[in-house]
Amino acid sequence: MKSTRECIAALLLICSGPAMATGTTAGFEMGGRFARFDPVINQYNQSGELFRIGGRCQSACTMFLGIRNVCVSRDATLLFHAGSNRTRVVSASATEHVLAAYNAKLRAYLMSNHYMDTLEYRAISGRDLIDKFGYRECPRK
Repeated sequence: MKSTRECIAALLLICSGPAMATGTTAGFEMGGRFARFDPVINQYNQSGELFRIGGRCQSACTMFLGIRNVCVSRDATLLFHAGSNRTRVVSASATEHVLAAYNAKLRAYLMSNHYMDTLEYRAISGRDLIDKFGYRECPRK
């Protein structure tokens, strides 16, 4: 069980993050540590609020695809690579953590095309995520 301090820290992180305020990838585009992304994903999965992926979204940002009420803009570009540890060495557990956020069709594609074997970024367009992998397109604002 988490300590009170850990729970308060997680709540502050969630409430202060740009994605929580706006329901978008704004402020998260460049990726980062799972500890920054997992609370946002959990919060949106609990609330059921719409979360929009648009623009450039790389690395851990792509884990927002795991939000149950996520949508993707056709003009978005998502950049995928293997998960790594703090020293930028490919890590099987980190890669599995990221892969768990994707639907089965995208996971299979990424694995069969070796996107998740290295730290090299490989891009997939929002258009392809919608048309080929079944993610929902964002409604027009």
